[in-house]
Amino acid sequence: MNLIVMWTFILLGLMFIGGFFMFRKFLKRMPKEDGKSILDWQDYYINQALPLWQDEQRQLLNELVEPVPELFRDVAKEKIAGKISEIALRENASSLTLDTIIRGYITATPKKDHRFLIKKLKQKQIDLTPYEHLLDRQSKSRSKKEFQEAVEKKKTI
Repeated sequence: MNLIVMWTFILLGLMFIGGFFMFRKFLKRMPKEDGKSILDWQDYYINQALPLWQDEQRQLLNELVEPVPELFRDVAKEKIAGKISEIALRENASSLTLDTIIRGYITATPKKDHRFLIKKLKQKQIDLTPYEHLLDRQSKSRSKKEFQEAVEKKKTI
C-alpha cells in the first residue's frame, strides 16, 4: 500500500513539473497585442538577420551557450540568437559585431544566471566594463568574492 501511495505522489509530481514547463511554452506562444507571440517575434528576428550571421558568430554563440545544460541548450541558443538579431536589426547593422553579440547575450540571459555569464565572458577574455549597465551584479547568486570586489570598488570611487 505504501508503494502505491509513494508511486502516486511521484507520478503527480512529475506531471506537475511537466505541466509547468508546457504551460510556460504555451504562454510564450500566446499572441500579444500586436498579434504575434514572443516566439513568433524571435523567429522573425532570426530569419531577418540570417544574412548577418557568419560562421565566426555562430561559433561564438555555440561557445557562449556551452554552460547551459544540453537539454536546454537549443532553446537558450534560439533565445540568445533572437535577441542578438533583434538588436542588430534595430540598429540597422550591416554585420554582427562582437559588441552586438555580447549585448544580446547579456540581455537574453536571465539575471539569476549572470554569474555564469560573467565567468564565461572572463574565460573568453572579453572586457565587461562597457556592459556593466546591463549586468546584474546585485543578485543573490553572486559569489562572496565578487560581492567583496564590488564593495571594495565602490569604496575607492
